[in-house]
Amino acid sequence: MSRRIFGPFNRVEGDLEVTVEIADGRVEAAWVNSPLYRGFEQILQGKPPLDALAYTPRICGICSASQSLAAVRALEQAAGIMPTPNGMLVRNLVLACENLADHLTHFYLFFMPDFASDDYAGEPWHKAIARRFRAQRGSAGAEMLRHRAAFMHITGMLAGKWPHTLSLQPGGVTTAPGGAEKARLLALLAAFREFLETTLFGDRLEAVAELNSAAVLAEWGARHADSDFGRYLMLADALALDRLGRIPPRFLSYGAYHDEAEPLFSTGIWRGGERGAVDAGLIREDISHSWLRAQNGPKHPWQGSTQPDAGQEAGYSWCKAPRYDGEVMEVGAQARQLIDGHPLLHDLVTSGGSSVHSRIVGRLLEVARTLPAMEKWVRRIDPGAPFRRDAPLPDEAEGEGLVEAARGSLGHWLRIRNGRILNYQIIAPTTWNFSPRDAAGTPGALEQALVGAPASDEAARSVAVQHVVRSFDPCMVCTVH
Repeated sequence: MSRRIFGPFNRVEGDLEVTVEIADGRVEAAWVNSPLYRGFEQILQGKPPLDALAYTPRICGICSASQSLAAVRALEQAAGIMPTPNGMLVRNLVLACENLADHLTHFYLFFMPDFASDDYAGEPWHKAIARRFRAQRGSAGAEMLRHRAAFMHITGMLAGKWPHTLSLQPGGVTTAPGGAEKARLLALLAAFREFLETTLFGDRLEAVAELNSAAVLAEWGARHADSDFGRYLMLADALALDRLGRIPPRFLSYGAYHDEAEPLFSTGIWRGGERGAVDAGLIREDISHSWLRAQNGPKHPWQGSTQPDAGQEAGYSWCKAPRYDGEVMEVGAQARQLIDGHPLLHDLVTSGGSSVHSRIVGRLLEVARTLPAMEKWVRRIDPGAPFRRDAPLPDEAEGEGLVEAARGSLGHWLRIRNGRILNYQIIAPTTWNFSPRDAAGTPGALEQALVGAPASDEAARSVAVQHVVRSFDPCMVCTVH
């Protein structure tokens, strides 16, 4: 048996190291380390509550709108108000724009370039895949970036700038698009739809959204082999990605894109093959294997603290270990689509568990399902109605802001005393997925998923390990805030 450290990883947002034990050419155990401490939770203590709107978007440059919206929702709950209908629609558009841009960035720039690796040089498909997806030199990346840049104009119109917008505010938004802006938004969405339908999918978004089983997906992939999704499906079949990075299906989703009716994608948990309701009161953070000052057992975020202590003997990561009712949960687009009841994800997960393949399919399916919803939200905006209502904050209050970022469930927990922030705790999606072990010794989601992955005793890197890690699309700066 040998031990190897993988890292620092390239094409990952932030710093990541993974230590693995290898026996007989496979990973037997893994320990995931988030090696950079940042301390936003401490920075916010003692600040006026509205300062959270300036600080939290700066936790991350690619999840900025998600962090902003989570802070807004925590402040709204503290103030006891709801946003205006127009405000909710604009927020949905800003968040969806960021999330879809993240999904496309992950697929084209982070995940697919690994298949151009020299590890696959002997495969019959390698040359064609390398021409299309090789990092920096492949044709796909530059093409996607042009269309993503145009698509992100939506955020510029509705949020003023990206990242680190201040347009999302308690009670709604500060921007008020009129009729001309609505027409421009629809034109931007139409242009992005054209790219998705001609290049990524080679089919109508609605047809992709209707794929309802693994068998139907395979047949569709054969008919759309010249699309980028079709190319991925060919690789997934050739490399059996549905058997790589498997873990038991336990999922969490706070529900995505809320308005006056039900969210576009449902809230819930999934464990034991059944969906249940979310009770955020069952969330606890364990720090037994974190470089943090010991506390008396796992704590709910409202009672938790973040006090760094690099000398913790059992610690091996700055990341905490969040658990739901004592269990490890996986979050992300796959979780959202399964909990929302989509039959394709239900078939993939119930037949094979959570895997590299199901995670990638979940993201791309979400792209196909979200853009048509964005078109409907634009049409529903009423320029003559208010976009924000006032939201005075009390001197004593608590607030919880739950959001679905691209990578999964994001929560902000705020406590206000004497008009100042007493405590501010954040659990980001990658905190869930890349957590260390808890007090019971239970590994986090990625630590479990790496077990069984092919890995070489001779080399310090392995492309299969990279596939598993990237299938979760880590954002390490959010992980430790």
